[in-house]
Amino acid sequence: MKSALITGTTGQDGSYLAEWLLRQGYKVYGLRRRTSSPNFDNVEAIKDEIEWLSGDLTDLASLIGAVQQSRPDEVYNLGAQSFVETSWPQPLLTGQITAIGVTNMLEAVRIAQPGAKFYQASSSEMFGKVQETPQTETTPFYPRSPYGAAKVFGHWITVNYRESFDMFACSGILFNHESPRRGIEFVTRKVTDGVARIKQGLQHELRMGNLDAKRDWGFAGDYVKAMWLMLQQERADDFVISTGETRTVRELLEVAFGHVGLNYEDHVVIDPKFFRPAEVDLLLGDCTKARQVLGWRPEVSFEQMIGMMVDADMQKVEWEAGRGQSKFQQASAAAGRRRGSGVVVSHEAWTGQSVVVQH
Repeated sequence: MKSALITGTTGQDGSYLAEWLLRQGYKVYGLRRRTSSPNFDNVEAIKDEIEWLSGDLTDLASLIGAVQQSRPDEVYNLGAQSFVETSWPQPLLTGQITAIGVTNMLEAVRIAQPGAKFYQASSSEMFGKVQETPQTETTPFYPRSPYGAAKVFGHWITVNYRESFDMFACSGILFNHESPRRGIEFVTRKVTDGVARIKQGLQHELRMGNLDAKRDWGFAGDYVKAMWLMLQQERADDFVISTGETRTVRELLEVAFGHVGLNYEDHVVIDPKFFRPAEVDLLLGDCTKARQVLGWRPEVSFEQMIGMMVDADMQKVEWEAGRGQSKFQQASAAAGRRRGSGVVVSHEAWTGQSVVVQH
């Protein structure tokens, strides 16, 4: 049985990846920090199938211990301070976790399990002020936030460990990827949660920043499969993972509000405080290399994904408000609405667990 160690296991990507690896027959180890109230919402359905280890990306000794204990065949470093806006008021913390934390994890693997294959979660935010469109594996980086800069460090230190120590270490340059498990601080969940609350009459407006910012948005459940495929190759290499399609925040609003029969223009208010200090206007990835080498391609469309997120937030808001149906009844109704698109929202969708079944 192959084994894998995941950092950031309880986050959006870590939870989908853990589910995928368990389905492939892996023994899955999840690294988590000691907290007074651990949040297992995203992995509630599988938490007993994961062996949990204590560790912190800022503490090399704890990481060495976790690697020695798990002896993994594969290591997926998904843990990070992953919110761009937070990186401005907390640049040092962002650097310690998102940059130096990568070095700590690589060093732990080099010392305790040098034969393991290592995946680093790089980000399209590294491109920042884009030098060419679309962006490929060879596009120069020009980060526009402390988060983006930290990710550039993490990316290049991974390359350096690969070349200096002959480690199987690679990075996936993932463009924006979303799901019902996305944190509420991210724009997609901010929108779908706002739509649900407006539809239920719990709020009347949604304050937004730059509606013309363009992103390449895909579904997180698709993207974790690309991570796994990268570690199944004979040679370590870096790949852009994206849909190859760009959407504006305005289009996001149109799809999300339209999913429940509303017009976003009736509810959205532009608020300057939500503009970034240095905006990243256009991110568009070219995933040709991933398609050709990995045989990977996105499966869930933008419209399906946003609809899925709105449905999940509607169920969550209804549950919080104590309205009528049980969780299972709410999810069954949502499943009926989504069945025609080939995507079913399961009975755990309100917490973002086991959300998608493809037909």
